[in-house]
Amino acid sequence: MRQRSFIAVTAALAAGALTLTACGSRADDGGGGGSDTGNAGDTTVVIGVDAPLTGDLSALGLGIENSVDLAARTANEQGYVKDVTFEVQALDDQAQPSLGQQNASKLVADDQVVGVVGPLNSNIAEAMQKVFSEADLVQVSPANTNPALTQGVDWRTEKERPYASYFRTATTDAVQGPFAAQYVYHDAEKREVFVIDDKKTYGAGLAATFTEEFERLGGEVVGTEHINPDTKDFSAVATKVKNSGADAVYYGGEYPQAGPLSKQIKAAGARIPLIGGDGIYSAEFVKLAGSAGTGDLATSVGAPVEELPSAREFVADYRAAGYKEDYEAYGGYSYDSAWAIVEAVKKVVDANGGKLPDNPRPLITEAMQDVSFDGVTGTVSFDEFGDATNKQLTVYAVEDGDWKDVKSGTLDD
Repeated sequence: MRQRSFIAVTAALAAGALTLTACGSRADDGGGGGSDTGNAGDTTVVIGVDAPLTGDLSALGLGIENSVDLAARTANEQGYVKDVTFEVQALDDQAQPSLGQQNASKLVADDQVVGVVGPLNSNIAEAMQKVFSEADLVQVSPANTNPALTQGVDWRTEKERPYASYFRTATTDAVQGPFAAQYVYHDAEKREVFVIDDKKTYGAGLAATFTEEFERLGGEVVGTEHINPDTKDFSAVATKVKNSGADAVYYGGEYPQAGPLSKQIKAAGARIPLIGGDGIYSAEFVKLAGSAGTGDLATSVGAPVEELPSAREFVADYRAAGYKEDYEAYGGYSYDSAWAIVEAVKKVVDANGGKLPDNPRPLITEAMQDVSFDGVTGTVSFDEFGDATNKQLTVYAVEDGDWKDVKSGTLDD
């Protein structure tokens, strides 16, 4: 693809080492995003990133940050937008909505910020959306899946877009939950499932859409439970699962809890698979669950990045750049989210005679609606709600200490 040239790691990049929350990469060479200007121009703009860069979810957050950095490097190397250099400012929300809201205010206050990638968590997006909307600052999440963020709280009966500045490259739980239910019922042939969630926006929403479709298909939910995500002792829940006679567990939540939960369910004597969404699809889940995780399942957005012809250059460039952390589940979507901002900026610059206009934020937000390009994850474009038009999902299973893809597709009507 023309926007993804091979990124050479040079000594010049090594001179740009910056701190975690500053512009730049976390590559082994210490390079700074935006510091490799290549053919880029004199006007500097910033792509903000909000993600959990420390704490339990940092594996996913750092993959997001690095992938955005790679997109900025690529745009600068190519001089993709005339007279514009892209830098990256990554802020750590520690998976806390209050910090996410503070980060949103910080990014809005910086006049150089023309768009933001993130956050990871849907409940943090809820805390950020209004801040960005009031500033006409476009936001593109690579990971949020709660349908209400784009279609309103009554999305099941009447879809209404709350914020025109919010977009996402990941599909929603209105698709992911039912997709998992169809796999569990038809492919895994499970009929009695115990459903657990972590009470957070993402987890509870995912569990609800799974349950609705599983019961519609004829499956039975033999028990439900809500866990405290701040604990790691799930022995009481594990006993309830065993006593329920369930032949599978569906968990709405993230890997820091899902790994220990899977291990403790098996230890209680229930030798049944735990199934979750993209929030558990991480190498960290496999580490936390240990051997008990074998046979567990996860759905995640899109097709496997390593198997997509469109992603080969991304994978090669990411590895060549020397980032210390893996790109994880949302790497390709993070790159595409950042590139969508680059494309929107390019539209505005081209329409203004090759110069970035004063107060470009409203124009960039407006331009985002019509952005369309061939990205890492396939064709990237947005519908009238700001949702990704790419609805593909994949089921993964833990085999031999790693995630293996077992089925890719779209939701059956």
